Amino acid sequence: MTETTTRPATRQRPAAVILTPAAEARIAALMAQAPEDAIGVKLSTPRRGCSGLAYSVDYVTEEQAFDEKIATPGGAFYIDGASVLYLVGSIMDWREDDFTAGFVFENPNAKGACGCGESFTV
Repeated sequence: MTETTTRPATRQRPAAVILTPAAEARIAALMAQAPEDAIGVKLSTPRRGCSGLAYSVDYVTEEQAFDEKIATPGGAFYIDGASVLYLVGSIMDWREDDFTAGFVFENPNAKGACGCGESFTV
């Protein structure tokens, strides 16, 4: 008699960042006008500003091994592998009004931000 063991089904891991419909639409608009070699848009948190870290969204031309990839209707969205820990549980939105337009982040990991909102600390 041969005994077989079955592995439990792997559960889909939730994305580190939740994108609102407005953010997904903005990513689609960016990808529609992207340079030819762009494969997606990437979110990272470089060291910058008064508080230490800032949000940066740029085109990306190649996948990096530890980046997280999120498929959106308008194209691929990547999260820098070194930034994921600072962003887990965040919501990324796109907001426009008469004076400003930009991505806005609700980050539960941020412990503080500078007065101008340019950077944050964890």
